[in-house]
Amino acid sequence: MAGTENPLTALTLGQLRQRSSVKWRLHPADVLPLWVAEMDVPLAAPVADTLRRAVDLGDTGYAHGTAYAEALGEFAARRWGWTDFRVDRTTVVPDVMLGIVELLRLVTDPGDAVVVCSPVYPPFYAFVTHADRQVVEAPLGSDLRLDPAALEEAFRRARALGPRPALLLCNPHNPTGVVHRREELETVAALADRHGVRVVSDEIHAPLALPGARFTPYLTVAGAGNGFAVTSASKAWNLAGLKAALAIAGPDAAADLDRMPEEVSHGPSHLGVLAHTAAFRAGEPWLDALLDGLDANRALLGDLLARHLPAVTYHRPEGTYLAWLDCTRLGVATEPPAGGPGVASDLAGPARMFLDDARVALSSGHVFGSGGTGFVRLNFATSPEILTEAVTRMGRAAQQVGGGAPA
Repeated sequence: MAGTENPLTALTLGQLRQRSSVKWRLHPADVLPLWVAEMDVPLAAPVADTLRRAVDLGDTGYAHGTAYAEALGEFAARRWGWTDFRVDRTTVVPDVMLGIVELLRLVTDPGDAVVVCSPVYPPFYAFVTHADRQVVEAPLGSDLRLDPAALEEAFRRARALGPRPALLLCNPHNPTGVVHRREELETVAALADRHGVRVVSDEIHAPLALPGARFTPYLTVAGAGNGFAVTSASKAWNLAGLKAALAIAGPDAAADLDRMPEEVSHGPSHLGVLAHTAAFRAGEPWLDALLDGLDANRALLGDLLARHLPAVTYHRPEGTYLAWLDCTRLGVATEPPAGGPGVASDLAGPARMFLDDARVALSSGHVFGSGGTGFVRLNFATSPEILTEAVTRMGRAAQQVGGGAPA
């Protein structure tokens, strides 16, 4: 596929239904899956070529070297102006969430608190609690941006629970699609320093800042020197099945990163390392075409919702390919099931209604923590045809509860 083509229009629904990943196999064949963060795209040519060459050579052993970090550093300099990226302050980890857990183990103790900005990516809750840490929420503001007052209050509560608290930041933010501004991140760094909180920034969606927004790596802002970031090419190039990520330390956190157990670096797949390296090093033309396609879909989604679901509030994302839809005016019962946030397979309220009545699978807002009940997360990284059909179905289903408009 040429680098200038829109990857989102390259595959038909029939081709997509041949896939065996969870997105396409969890639900029956009549369901349009717009939930989990997988894109409906083919592999970028440089990635596919790299994998074919490795298979042809039987190059399926153990990963070696620093090419992955070097490729990310070059990409970060070109895209974000991160010119002081240091390869010697990185280490390869199995994936972003496992890397986050290992970093939290380095800078917090069992029982310590980890602050998250809710509503937020559900595995933040599950992985933190499974690591024997406590979750403290700092809810986003009404504009869905970081709330300094809520952060400061959460930091105080976190310090009261244990001596070594941390903030697990989502940058860009999932599910809202907010791309944090440099001044916002500087405020986070200043508050964290004041309260003795270590920051770990999940930057897996970093390459997916959409037109009109600019991504700022957390480690490039003033005061972030004792923080960490974890990232990969997984979301931007659809490589979730090819495990490999990078943990990055700020200059004042390098000694902590050096304490990372050696066995952690044994977890990434060699093919994963090769694929992610190729994406960062040679995948930018494909990425640029994808971003143009996502920008068009972002606009299309707004038009479709205005026509078919006028009662739904569309929080237009600045980044990612995720739309956070406020469905509270649809009149659907929103009582979430017992168990709280973190269980991504749980469905309640509007997400349950859209699955049952529209045969469209979305992520249920309640699993994203406080502020998520009554919302759904929609993945718009699909073809315009599938997106149009899905929202049209949703509008018809909503008419049954009085929240839709004639299609």
